[in-house]
Amino acid sequence: MTQEEREQIIALVKREVVPAIGCTEPMAVALAVAKSKEILNAIPKQIVVSLSANMLKNAMGVGIPGTNMVGLPIAIALGALVGKSEYLLEVLKDTTPESVAEGREYISQQRIQINQKKDTEEKLYIEVVSHNGDDKVKVIITGDHTHFSYISKNGEVLLDDAKTTTAVVEKNAPQLTMARVYEFATTAPIHDIHFILETAELNKKAAEMSLNNSFGHGLGRTIFMEPKSQFFGNGIYAKILAYTSAACDARMAGVKVPVMSNSGSGNQGIAATLPVWVFAKERLKTEEELTRALMLSHLTVIYIKQSFGRLSPLCGCVVAATGSACGLTYLMGGTYDQIVYSVKNMIANITGMICDGAKPSCSLKVATGVSTAVLSSMLAIEDKVVTSVEGIIDDDVDKCVQNMAGLGLKGMASTDNFVLDVMTRKN
Repeated sequence: MTQEEREQIIALVKREVVPAIGCTEPMAVALAVAKSKEILNAIPKQIVVSLSANMLKNAMGVGIPGTNMVGLPIAIALGALVGKSEYLLEVLKDTTPESVAEGREYISQQRIQINQKKDTEEKLYIEVVSHNGDDKVKVIITGDHTHFSYISKNGEVLLDDAKTTTAVVEKNAPQLTMARVYEFATTAPIHDIHFILETAELNKKAAEMSLNNSFGHGLGRTIFMEPKSQFFGNGIYAKILAYTSAACDARMAGVKVPVMSNSGSGNQGIAATLPVWVFAKERLKTEEELTRALMLSHLTVIYIKQSFGRLSPLCGCVVAATGSACGLTYLMGGTYDQIVYSVKNMIANITGMICDGAKPSCSLKVATGVSTAVLSSMLAIEDKVVTSVEGIIDDDVDKCVQNMAGLGLKGMASTDNFVLDVMTRKN
């Protein structure tokens, strides 16, 4: 691998693995609102938000940091009141109790209208139209949670950069394969990839905060605090489940704590990071081993998401836990072939888990994903792998990933419509 190729991959990882406060979908909506306020140069008197089905689904039931409230209205109100677009996915980090009270009042004045955008094929589509007197600003985000594709004020187009492909690929972004992911993670100069350790620092803080409190469904704390003679004991497996689900508990409950996201999802960042960090810590692995394992995990997630795009009917924990399975297998002393086995074992097992929006119970799905990652790695180290005569598995690991992506994007499309219908009929 050339130095130029390594630099491209490093740039890709730094774009995709970034801090985020709160669920990325409502934060992206708040980001669009904040941008519209800045262009308007005033707090909007009326805001009309139109979202793709996947965006609407993922933003309906999740806690908004620092508010003790759930869902889009408060995210939109705070985006208008205190949001700053320069903060990107940390757009609401200046939220205070006073601004939350103002946000409640803003909502009560019925200034916000939320619609489903039905005439778009984009999975990630956010359209915000803000009004203040005779002034009108339109902001559109597509393809990526922070990508502004269109901005206009009073009919004058200020930006038109329609990046509307389902799988957003940046210009000059390297096209990855599993072999290239492994080569980079295991051979890149350690000082070039040392930055990935920040994922562990940030995400373990969120987990530790959650383990000492009761957020969401409290799954992580429940596992961590149970009598040691009961189901899980006090070993590495229990700690992997506890730390990973605890961080998710905090994030989905709307705790105002940043996590390191991956490919636009905090839960994906958590699931790609904490199983690897816990295993390395418990097994006294070196800093270099942890660094390479984390890079392998995160870059695997980025690689798979290149086929999926930002949002899909398939739960992102399946993808993220596949990354952590690779990191775990590496830390267990696994070869490239055994790491491939762990990927195949993951795809054969939990592909098909539905995404029914971001919400507190995501911690259950994350726990399921990382539990499967441990099992997949254990089998892989014993050279046991689901073969190409079984289900959707192919001899070629990259083809396996394509099969999973095809199932998630095409095969589950009608499932996604049904899930959204069920969710919207309840409200």
